[in-house]
Amino acid sequence: MKTFTIGGIHPPESKLTAGKSIVDLPLPKQAVVLLGQHIGAPAQLVVERGAVVKTGQLLAKAGGFVSANIHSPVSGKIAKIGEAVDASGYPKPAVFIDVTEDDWAEEIVRTEKLERECRLTPEEIVAKIAEAGIVGMGGACFPASVKLTPPPGKKCDLLIINAVECEPYLTADHRLMLEKGPEIVIGIRILMKALGVDRAVIGIEENKPDAIELMRHLTISYPTIEVLPLQMHYPQGGEKQLIEAVSGRQVPSGALPIDVGKVVQNVGTVYAVYEAVQKNKPLIERIVTVTGKSLKHPGNFRVRIGTPIADLIEAAGGLPENAGKIISGGPMMGKALVGMDVPVAKGTSGVLVMDEAESVRKPVFDCIRCGKCIGACPMGLEPYLLSALAERQVWDRLEKEHIMDCIECGCCTFTCPANRPLLDYMRVGKAKVGAIIRSRKK
Repeated sequence: MKTFTIGGIHPPESKLTAGKSIVDLPLPKQAVVLLGQHIGAPAQLVVERGAVVKTGQLLAKAGGFVSANIHSPVSGKIAKIGEAVDASGYPKPAVFIDVTEDDWAEEIVRTEKLERECRLTPEEIVAKIAEAGIVGMGGACFPASVKLTPPPGKKCDLLIINAVECEPYLTADHRLMLEKGPEIVIGIRILMKALGVDRAVIGIEENKPDAIELMRHLTISYPTIEVLPLQMHYPQGGEKQLIEAVSGRQVPSGALPIDVGKVVQNVGTVYAVYEAVQKNKPLIERIVTVTGKSLKHPGNFRVRIGTPIADLIEAAGGLPENAGKIISGGPMMGKALVGMDVPVAKGTSGVLVMDEAESVRKPVFDCIRCGKCIGACPMGLEPYLLSALAERQVWDRLEKEHIMDCIECGCCTFTCPANRPLLDYMRVGKAKVGAIIRSRKK
């Protein structure tokens, strides 16, 4: 069975919610909509304090080519335009909306009828996706319309659908395939039309046999769409790792997937594309896994963007007494939250509540140069060296050692017998070197 060849690990799956159907979470009393829910330029506000908005109405317009529109996920009155702490722990610009009735914008089609035919041109599809503010739903939050607009001289020959969901605990993509499979297939065909490609591959890890069987059944009439089971191997959901697993091609250091003729879209993004193109629905809600071994009712929830994390935890039975850490995302790549007021964003794939025993960091010892972190790194880096350089703030050397190739998967920290916080230092190093590179380009 196919997989990627460099590094990787096999952490415990802990897919506690794989059998839990998606449940609609009630609307929050107040939605806090962050203006920076995507990679690229912040969105520019087009509304003012005191304005009354409808569900799906534009709140902020994309601030550039690499940017994304932001729409109101609720109906109500804009109570405040200020700042709110996001998953990073820092205050960011946000719109605060006091929720009233759920009054949707007129152009949004709210019927459950499956719309199979798309009569739009490729250019109209891309424009519709950009208008809807769709970004990568796997966590990277790269504007989807940009991926669908290859630079001059570049052409896509294969669309890869990322349905791997290799991060432990998370099951949002798994459930979405089981419950919205027909819509996902139509979304894939729409993306194929937008890119002008005649072949697509859906990569699904073998621990989701029900999803593999269903998607194969749904695509039996579409010979140009292949469902490819993959060996369980973390972090196979990474773009470069998935491209190698599916096509055998390796994306060189500093290059993009389109440089080897590939475009990767998350399965959640595909569903959002279907809703945008066929239903005129912007990206205002998503599926979020709320999980943890101590939660009473872990599950998968359809959540409006801007809903406080506290509402999700309450829906899962409340915060356990032994809770030690709340993580946005999964245990490998997620980030610990500073509080439960952090709002759901477009890239919020999961909320993990870890108990005190799980979340306590073990004593850190000196590096013994065992090389386990090197063997585990899926990017072929030397994490022990990079973390030491970051700790000592040797930024120029960090750049030469390809720190920007790090995908922050956490394999190095997971394998380190000395319990060194390698990923923490890698993130610090990436942030600093990235800032230096951006300032140099300016």
